[in-house]
Amino acid sequence: MADTSPLKLAKELLAVLERDEPRLQRIDNFIRGRHDDPYMPPQADDEYKLLAKRAVSNWMPLLISTPAQALYVDGHRPGTSGSGLPKASASTSPQWSHWQRSRMDARQAAVYRGALGFGHSFVLTEKTKKGVMSKGLSAKKTAALYEDPANDDEPYVALTVTAMPRGDAPGRARMFDARYEYAVTFKAISDLDSVRVGTRKLHGASECPITRFAASVDLEGRTVGVVEPMIPLQNRVNQTIFDLLVSQTYTSHEVRYVTGMAPPLQMELLDEAGNVTTDAALAVDSRPRLDGAGNPIPANINHNARRFLFAEDPDVKFGSLPAGPIGSLIDSVDMTIRHLAAISQTPPHHLLGQIANLSAEALLAAETSLSRKITEFQSLFGEAWERVFRIAAEMDGDTAANEDFAGEVQWRDMESRSLAQSADALGKLADQLGIPKRGLWKRVPGVTQTEYEDWEQMAEEDDSVGQLATALTRATSNADTTASFNSEAVAA
Repeated sequence: MADTSPLKLAKELLAVLERDEPRLQRIDNFIRGRHDDPYMPPQADDEYKLLAKRAVSNWMPLLISTPAQALYVDGHRPGTSGSGLPKASASTSPQWSHWQRSRMDARQAAVYRGALGFGHSFVLTEKTKKGVMSKGLSAKKTAALYEDPANDDEPYVALTVTAMPRGDAPGRARMFDARYEYAVTFKAISDLDSVRVGTRKLHGASECPITRFAASVDLEGRTVGVVEPMIPLQNRVNQTIFDLLVSQTYTSHEVRYVTGMAPPLQMELLDEAGNVTTDAALAVDSRPRLDGAGNPIPANINHNARRFLFAEDPDVKFGSLPAGPIGSLIDSVDMTIRHLAAISQTPPHHLLGQIANLSAEALLAAETSLSRKITEFQSLFGEAWERVFRIAAEMDGDTAANEDFAGEVQWRDMESRSLAQSADALGKLADQLGIPKRGLWKRVPGVTQTEYEDWEQMAEEDDSVGQLATALTRATSNADTTASFNSEAVAA
C-alpha cells in the first residue's frame, strides 16, 4: 500500500459511504416495510392507493430472523498453549472474559442481523475505562478499505461516523489505521472539501481494530446479504396481493343491476318566489339538484340484502352479475412465496405455516438447506470473532492469546430436538463408538458453558472421593491379609 495521508484516506472512506448510501438505504427500506408501490392505473383513486398500502406483506424480517436466531456464540475454546501449559477453560479464558465484559451475549444478535441484512457489519474493539471492550457498528455508517477485499481479514484503514451534521454543528467520525485513531469532522458526507482530520492517538493494537462480519464475500470483494437478492420477489408478492385485494374488493361479490328505470334524483325545495329553501313549510315546488355541468344529480339508494327492488313499468328489467373467481390469485400468492422460500433457502413451512401431516423425515429434509446456510454463516462469523479476540488480547497485553490462531468459538446447538432423542443418540455414540462420555457433555441440548464446567468439577470431585475410597479399601484389605498371614505363621 502506498503511503497515503490521513486526510486523503478520510475523504476516500466518506466517498465510499456516499456511494453505498442509496443501495443500503433501499435495503433498509425493504427491511422496515417501505416497499416499492405495486403497479396501478395512472388515474388511480384514493381507494386504489389504500389497497396498495395494505398489499405490503413484508417477508424480509423473517428471512433475516430465521438464520439469525440460530446463530449464538456460547463459548470459546483456546488453542493449545505453545508453552505446554494446560489450556484455560472457556469461561476463564481472557477471550471469554472480554466477551462477557462487552455484554456480547445480548449484543451479538445485532451484529448478525446487520450482516445478514446489508451483507456486512463491523465490530470495533477499543480500550475503555472498564477495560478492552467491543461493540457493533452499522454498515450504513462504517466503511473500510482493504488491499485485497476478498481475502484480507484486516483493513488497512476504517472509518465510522459517530454524529451526522446538524445545523452549524459539523459531523464527526472516528478513523483507525494500523496504529492510530484520528478524529474527523465534516460539514456533509458529499462535501469532501469540508473534511478535516484532527488529533490522533494510539489505539493499542498493531492492526486496524475494526473487524468486518460479512454474510457472503465473492472474489471481487463484494458482500451481499439475504435481503437484496429477494427484492424482486418481494415486489412480486406485493403486486400479486394487490391484484388479489382489487379483485376481492370489486369482483368477489354479486352485483345487482336494473335497466329501463330512471334513477331517483336529488331534489331541492322552492318557495313562492322560486328561491331555494330548506324549510319544508315554505316549499311550494321542487326541482332536480344540478351539478357543476348542469346535469341532475342522482340520489343515493340505500340497498342491502334485506330490501326488495320493484317497479311499476313492465319494461324494467332486474338482474345480477356473478362474482368473479379469486382462487387463481390465491394460488399465485402461494406459488410466489414458495419461490421466495426456495431461492432464500428458507423452509417453506417457516413462511406458509403448513406443517400438518409432515413426517420427521420430511421436516428434516426441509430444514437441510437452512442448516447448510447457517453452517456457512457460522464459519464466516466465527473467523471474524477470533480476530476480535486476538485484537482484544493484544490491547490487554496478553501475548499468548494474541498469537492464538488455533482457538475457535463454540456455537450453541439451536436445533429442535427432544432431550430423550439426544440422550439416546449420545448414549449410542459412547457405547458403540467408544467416544469418551465427557466429550459428549457439550452436545447435550441447552447446556451452557458454566453448567458444563460445573459438571467437570463435580466429576473430578467424585473421582477424587472414589479414588480415596478405593485406596482406603485396598489399604484395609492389605492390612487384613497381612494380619491373617502373621496369625497363621504363629500358629504353625
